[in-house]
Amino acid sequence: MSAALTLAGPDHLDRLVTLVTACHEETGTKLSEEARRAGLAPLLEGIPHGAAYLIGPPRAPIGYIVLTFGWSVAFGGLDAIVDEIYVRPGVRKRGIASEALLALPKALAAGGLKAMHLEVDRDNEAAQKLYGRAGFKARETQIFMSRRL
Repeated sequence: MSAALTLAGPDHLDRLVTLVTACHEETGTKLSEEARRAGLAPLLEGIPHGAAYLIGPPRAPIGYIVLTFGWSVAFGGLDAIVDEIYVRPGVRKRGIASEALLALPKALAAGGLKAMHLEVDRDNEAAQKLYGRAGFKARETQIFMSRRL
């Protein structure tokens, strides 16, 4: 299996919604299909705030990564947050997520991306190992905080 990445476009919406629904069911994320579609569609239509990538063959993807873009003075410019990453359970533990997390930053660095961030549950040791293999490190002096509006 390959972690080939394809920038998702409007014609990928249904496939992506299926994958996102599976991810959300697994993680306990409560969101209606209408809200999922509303969150994904602008990314697929090219808004500058983020992008979605299919992992694997575009006609039958095995996963996805959603990035959101921002700006960081501390990192010297454009940065991205991995909002979600998902690989179907049947093809996990084959290095696909690691391969994708290594390839994507290299490709985006050529476009000016300076840093990539993600968050992980403190108790999810498997995910922490995966992200560590892909070069992500915990920022010991800072924690990611959120406020829902």
